[in-house]
Amino acid sequence: MESWEEEIGQVDHFYSHAHIAGIWLKNGKLKLGDRVHIKGHTTDFEETVTSMQVEHRDVREADPGMHVGIPVHDKVREHDRVFIIHQ
Repeated sequence: MESWEEEIGQVDHFYSHAHIAGIWLKNGKLKLGDRVHIKGHTTDFEETVTSMQVEHRDVREADPGMHVGIPVHDKVREHDRVFIIHQ
């Protein structure tokens, strides 16, 4: 089965001291264990969601309209697009 990507949100902040991406979810849910693709003009990498916070509280999933923070291994930039990878 082929994988495909669905755009779910956009980066609005990068907390460099903690390597956390702040993401506004626009479409679809995001859950722990999901694989995401973050893409922008100079950004292009995949990441597995290992932890996630909403308003400084750990959550297991988030819905559209929520602002989430997830740890990332590389720098992200404002307006980078966030896609969920469906298997």
